[in-house]
Amino acid sequence: MTDDDLVAKYAAEAKAAMSAEASRRIDEMTDPVVEERLRATSLLKFIGGNEFVPALLSRLGDVRAALDGHGGGIAVTSLEWAEVDDTQLDLVLDLTGACLSCGAAPGTLEGVKTDLEADDEISRIRFSSALLDTFDELGREFILAHGAVEFV
Repeated sequence: MTDDDLVAKYAAEAKAAMSAEASRRIDEMTDPVVEERLRATSLLKFIGGNEFVPALLSRLGDVRAALDGHGGGIAVTSLEWAEVDDTQLDLVLDLTGACLSCGAAPGTLEGVKTDLEADDEISRIRFSSALLDTFDELGREFILAHGAVEFV
């Protein structure tokens, strides 16, 4: 076994352990029946209602544990139909709560974007440029240079 193989093996084990812990935390903080109902129902049915954001949250993977566990969340600042397909949404989101000042926010944004764009009813996730004001100068520079997210 080469050094690269060993590193890859340990990385895979660490990722699996973190994912298992995230799932455990999500299960502790949510009602599985409600979560399944939200995931199984089209997002389009929730537009304009109180369950739209919870339905978005139900579609998140491991990043959900960070949001819920650290007193944060998401808010929808803009909802439009995708230019190409009127069955897909183009969303602009904001972080809420403790997530606003967290040093891990760039990773959280990327996780939210990746997880939500995996949903067939979402064409694009972008984030409010107001979020940039919540980062210190170094954090703002980092996310603009290295973050895989777009601000509008």
